[in-house]
Amino acid sequence: MVGTRRDVLVIGASAGGLEPLQRILADLDGHLKAAAFVVIHTAAEAPGFLPAILRRAGPFDASFGINDEPIVDGRIYVAPPDHHLLIEPGRVRITRGPKENGFRPAVDPLFRTAAEAYGPRVIGLVLSGGQNDGTIGLSMIKAAGGVAIVQAPDDAQAPGMPDSAIRHVPVDYVAPAADIARILATLQAEPMKTKKSRQKSALTAVGQPPDRAEVGTDLLHTATPAGGRLTVFTCPECGGPLWEREESGLLRFRCHVGHAFTGEALVNEQADAVEQAMWTALRALEEGAALRERMAAHAGGRGMAKIAADYSEQAREMEGRAAVIRRALVVDDATRDEASTTSAVAARAKRASRR
Repeated sequence: MVGTRRDVLVIGASAGGLEPLQRILADLDGHLKAAAFVVIHTAAEAPGFLPAILRRAGPFDASFGINDEPIVDGRIYVAPPDHHLLIEPGRVRITRGPKENGFRPAVDPLFRTAAEAYGPRVIGLVLSGGQNDGTIGLSMIKAAGGVAIVQAPDDAQAPGMPDSAIRHVPVDYVAPAADIARILATLQAEPMKTKKSRQKSALTAVGQPPDRAEVGTDLLHTATPAGGRLTVFTCPECGGPLWEREESGLLRFRCHVGHAFTGEALVNEQADAVEQAMWTALRALEEGAALRERMAAHAGGRGMAKIAADYSEQAREMEGRAAVIRRALVVDDATRDEASTTSAVAARAKRASRR
């Protein structure tokens, strides 16, 4: 890889991002004069079909990245499920470091390590996806002299990631997927118009420290934590305290071991945690009610009427609390007659369990 042209292409996407990526690769028609790196949000247990899908889209050598393998022009390196894809000078890094924005792989680690390793040689591309993973990383690519391209939100199935990038980063191109291959071909063909002093190469970037997505962080033992201001919020991943700072116009939260979230991602993670806690409370209440009913029956059979009555009353109280939580979990629209709705939901749950 030479250092006089834009030869590092990093691509981030989530929901709805595979289709435009296939379109772009097909339109490139085999003319990829760069090493390409792809992060698409996937579940940890996702089957490994993505490289094969990308190979069918165009005549490219697409495969999951292998730790420490060399970077070669014309190759497409794909983040394996449950692993971050990072770039170091001249080589690929595959890690299981802390999740970022609730994802592993995440887009931000790929983008920021590309910016750190190759500066103005990097082209960053954000495709369809929800929330705002990739925004901060794209801003780092721009700050390092690279080029930022974003799929037009009205062309994206999920416009969240493109919208966020456009709002917070001075992007160079906003275009539908049908036009992006042409933009990439133009950028790859023209020499960089960047001052030599700003250019980075594999030689000048040697000695780059490991990224936090590779080794995590240890803010508790840092004299002046780079995480920013300590907050009252806790990490949804590990329960540790979160530090807050602003990056690229976004609130950024990070725990001391390295899990990181934008404000929007943290809101979504907290919502998931609240739902999980409510289901746990529902289970505990219904189990408690069932146990007290069993104790009431046992006491009644032994002639201990007062004890049986007490257990039965406790069971009814717990069933009432459980019904309220179940209604909050499964009923979307508020109704005026909340009591009857709560009772109806609880009754339907009991009927469903007998099927």
